[in-house]
Amino acid sequence: MYTADGKIWIATGETPIYLEPKMANRHGLIAGATGTGKTVSLKVMAESFSDLGVPVFMVDIKGDVSGMAQPGSQNEKVTSQLEKCRVSEDFDFKGYPVMFWDLYGEKGIPVRTTISEMGSTLLARLLDLNDTQAGVLDITFRVADEKQLLLEDIKDLKAMLQYVGDNAKELQFEYGNVSRQTVGAIVRSLLSLEDAGGNIFFAEPSLDIRDWVRTTSDSRGIINILDCVKLGTNPKLYSTFLLWLLSDLYETFPEVGDMEKPRMVFFFDEAHLLFKDAPKALMDKLEQVIRLIRSKGIGIYFITQSPSDIPETILAQLGNRIQHALRAFTPAEQRAVKTAADTFRANPAFSTADAITVLGTGEALVSFLDNEGAPSVVQRAFILPPKSYMGPCDEEKRRNTYISSDLYVKYERTIDNFSAYESLKDIADEAQQEKEEEERLKAEEKQRIIDERNAEKLRKEEERLAEKQKREEERLADKQKKEEERLADKQKREEERLADKKKREEERKAEAARKEEERKKNKAKNTMEKIAESTVRSTVGQIGRDIGRSIVRGLFGNLKK
Repeated sequence: MYTADGKIWIATGETPIYLEPKMANRHGLIAGATGTGKTVSLKVMAESFSDLGVPVFMVDIKGDVSGMAQPGSQNEKVTSQLEKCRVSEDFDFKGYPVMFWDLYGEKGIPVRTTISEMGSTLLARLLDLNDTQAGVLDITFRVADEKQLLLEDIKDLKAMLQYVGDNAKELQFEYGNVSRQTVGAIVRSLLSLEDAGGNIFFAEPSLDIRDWVRTTSDSRGIINILDCVKLGTNPKLYSTFLLWLLSDLYETFPEVGDMEKPRMVFFFDEAHLLFKDAPKALMDKLEQVIRLIRSKGIGIYFITQSPSDIPETILAQLGNRIQHALRAFTPAEQRAVKTAADTFRANPAFSTADAITVLGTGEALVSFLDNEGAPSVVQRAFILPPKSYMGPCDEEKRRNTYISSDLYVKYERTIDNFSAYESLKDIADEAQQEKEEEERLKAEEKQRIIDERNAEKLRKEEERLAEKQKREEERLADKQKKEEERLADKQKREEERLADKKKREEERKAEAARKEEERKKNKAKNTMEKIAESTVRSTVGQIGRDIGRSIVRGLFGNLKK
């Protein structure tokens, strides 16, 4: 570190340009077109803060910032830059105390946070939700908070969304309407987030940002480098992570007022992604955080191509400026140059707008806050070369650096705590058990009713069979009685028949005897009639034969009577 009276030497213009450590927490901006030297400025400032004993956080979009862990080496470019900066002393190349971090855990210590810590507003932005979907997400977070259900990872949020969808009717009177279609759309967005690595990022143990506020035994601030080569391919996740980081910074650190040097400094590369498509509520929150976080001893530095990438309300809070060259080939680029020039306190020695377009690599317009907090007149200056290596760190050194750290032990493994997913699963299991118990009781009641019905049916069947058997027995008894009566009657009739036959036989015999008697009588009568007739005929003669026959008949007829 180059210092003079406790100030940090960053560049050389007409005179050396120093950054006041106590003004470093007033934030800053490093801007310029691609290839103009922003990374050099970034590294020089980070090295200076580290030497000052201030921990640093910075993102590594291209992978070349990681070389800060190794010492640089002399070459023509470094020699030329040193001459331009009028550095007369020997240049001490050295590596810096670096700790590597990576959201994916591939090139550094894993960086994680929880769904709850991210919050519904940032998560809605990350998932690219519309207003209706964001509202349902807010309701989901609200219900989880009131029911004390922890949202740690994506499966927790999925389970919570399913719970809200399943209980939409019960929740609508207190929270508003929730459609299952909207819940389904959010879940589909979560699937995309999982594919982008969200299932790795949202987990426990979540990052304790205070682990970045560390110094070495020789009082140098540790430079925390977040590898963003892979993360940078997902701009939405990258920007949302940085927004969460800013918010977490604000909420974690206490107020400390003015300090002689920052507690920590953060460098955010590709800063334009932070503000792109951000809703007004989020922009208001971001503006508030940047404005107030300096009182907590935190300095924020944005790195982007043009100052116009930064909203004016936030740009106005960036007191320390390094502006590298801008191109002005189109009307839009010309307006960007004018905007950049207007952000500086003018120097009567040159036109700021003209200078911006002709700056060489490693050259910049620089304006830092002075001891009173006022911006200094802009100077055209050469940025000092970094002492560390300009290029990617050796992979073996990188890995050995972070796996040997106690922080690696702390964050290496994902911990799946008991959270909303498990709680809701238990609730669902209990509900399922209650449902099964209810169904069992219903089944038992149904079976009881069936058994009762079957018993009643069986009883009635037994009664019917008993009645049938009784009727059958009665029928058989009646039949037997009738048969007996029939047989008795038959026997009686037979006896009567036999008696009647006997009687008739006796009557027949009597009639036969009577007829025989009568015949005999008739025969005797006839004989007598014949004798009498013969006698009369012989007596009376032929004339009186008829009269005599009548007399005889009358005589014998009276005898019959």
